[in-house]
Amino acid sequence: MAGRSDEFTLWDLKVEVVAGEGEMVCNHQVGDSFELSGEDLTLPPGQSFPIYPLAALLPLLPAKQRETEPNDWMTTDTEVACPDPNCGARFRITRTGR
Repeated sequence: MAGRSDEFTLWDLKVEVVAGEGEMVCNHQVGDSFELSGEDLTLPPGQSFPIYPLAALLPLLPAKQRETEPNDWMTTDTEVACPDPNCGARFRITRTGR
């Protein structure tokens, strides 16, 4: 299409464990986090992050990195439940910059 650009800007993201309803039973603690800048995921020094919640979060992150409509749920909803139904943790995804 004429006049359309293939360029776009990605948001940098921070994903942080926040308390939800119920007891957390997985191997993550409130305050644990990681950051995503472009395609690079970084953890704070000395911190780990369990692979099962990471696997559940990964499909959402590229969509959160892109510009979305103001009323799109990907724009307005910032917390995701832990994929373990017995765990009460939530993961807050915050856009931190472009």
